Amino acid sequence: MYAQVAAIILATSFVQLANGFFTTLVALRLGIENFSPSLEGVIMSAYFVGFTIGSLTCGGIIQRIGHIRGYAAFGGIVICATMGMSLLVDGLAWALLRAAIGFGCVGLFVATESWLNAKATPALRGRIFSTYMVGTFLALAGGQLLAGRLSPTGSASFDIIVALFALALVIVSMTRAEPPAIVTEARLPYGALARVAPLAVLGAAIAGMVSATFYAVVPTWMMARDVPQETIGLVMLSVVLGGLALQVPVGLLSDRVDRRLLLAALALGYATAALALIVVPRNLAIVLPLAAVLGGFMSTMYPVCVANAMDNMGGERAVSVSGRLILVSGIGSIIGPFAGTWLMSHLDIDGVLYFVAAAALVLAAVAVWRAVSRAAVPAVDAPFVIAPSQAAQFVPELEPGASRPGAV
Repeated sequence: MYAQVAAIILATSFVQLANGFFTTLVALRLGIENFSPSLEGVIMSAYFVGFTIGSLTCGGIIQRIGHIRGYAAFGGIVICATMGMSLLVDGLAWALLRAAIGFGCVGLFVATESWLNAKATPALRGRIFSTYMVGTFLALAGGQLLAGRLSPTGSASFDIIVALFALALVIVSMTRAEPPAIVTEARLPYGALARVAPLAVLGAAIAGMVSATFYAVVPTWMMARDVPQETIGLVMLSVVLGGLALQVPVGLLSDRVDRRLLLAALALGYATAALALIVVPRNLAIVLPLAAVLGGFMSTMYPVCVANAMDNMGGERAVSVSGRLILVSGIGSIIGPFAGTWLMSHLDIDGVLYFVAAAALVLAAVAVWRAVSRAAVPAVDAPFVIAPSQAAQFVPELEPGASRPGAV
């Protein structure tokens, strides 16, 4: 079991290293190519279209063909689409290929995390997933370092990404393991989650929207303003490390306070950091700490929404609830880059920051209103799950912990 888990975590770290580098690489290339702002929005949103479709269909594919074969199939899709982007520089082709990459990536994440969840014993599950998520964040950070050092032009960067995905595929394909058992759980009708936990649904949509907008638009804007590539990598690295730093503290706090008020505080903190980036002098000594703060708030809103939804729905529907929130977050992630690129073409980066700040303020206001107007229902087991920003938002069902306060 330990060898299987170590192999899966190592393989996923290579996937996240490639994915973190790839996201920033595409944003930088869009700042170089002569695509229209609307087409740039289509290309960046296409990944999340594929991601959303995959979140609805990949589970069934894995159940039919097994985890190892499923992992190999999804990895092959990502590798082929990545190679296609290096060979054919065309806006519409890139949009289709990015959608295929999003579909393949979510398949890799679903296979990985459901496999870990099935193989980890209850006594070790929390530690295994903590190790998994720390490896994920460190790999995402490493991807930003690669983005700061490797040229976004030419095919070399795409070749490195393909090699990283292929290495992960080799590691998992050579793993000796029995497929996890398929567990049937209670079905969750569409609309039920929105009726029972509307704040969690709204929060997941806004969290996906602001995160995708930031990752899609900010590197492109910096590249267009001739910001050095190393500086762009440092800014994006600060965002990822800020997300890593706040996960555990926010998770601990989420177990002790009303989660609705905590979500309001996170949204308000994110909005404040976004607005501060508009008015502060744009030098690294000021921007990097602010970027880390913004990344911390941005990456913790979604896990709080997941835990908040679990407070109301119960653990027997954990995977279905997670799937619905992934879908909602994916829809927000599709809308965000469209709106962000349009705003940037008319109002520059300040318009984008006003947009994400306004969305976060709406979430904060709704969260406060729900906390004030509605008493908390009795909390059920609802684990706070560390989730990496905008990359792998498939949330596995972890071992239940103590009761949590603060329902919608």
